[in-house]
Amino acid sequence: QVQLVESGGGLVQAGGSLRLSCAASGSIFSINVMGWHRQSPGKQRELVAVITSGGSTNYSDSVKGRFTISRDNAKKMVYLQMNSLKAEDTAVYYCNIKTADYLQYWGQGTQVTVSS
Repeated sequence: QVQLVESGGGLVQAGGSLRLSCAASGSIFSINVMGWHRQSPGKQRELVAVITSGGSTNYSDSVKGRFTISRDNAKKMVYLQMNSLKAEDTAVYYCNIKTADYLQYWGQGTQVTVSS
């Protein structure tokens, strides 16, 4: 059984920083893409950032220059460093992985709240 566990969410003032972590465990074939998505109340879940097994990254325009995604392939972990946080970054953040055998898994989510 595959499990993704996020950590690092919390309450922070605008302009502050948080670092999210996600650990993947269980019987996982090779992980291709790891990423972070977020969902605010009343809105659809949206892509925040993704990183491939080779280290290529892609970010949503709303977080470019402020967020940095990274991964540790040996530990099956993905991180999201969030700087210069804004009130509009408030959301539940979900870890996501896509495997080489075309499976996809989600974490349970971690709340990030930015006070203005």
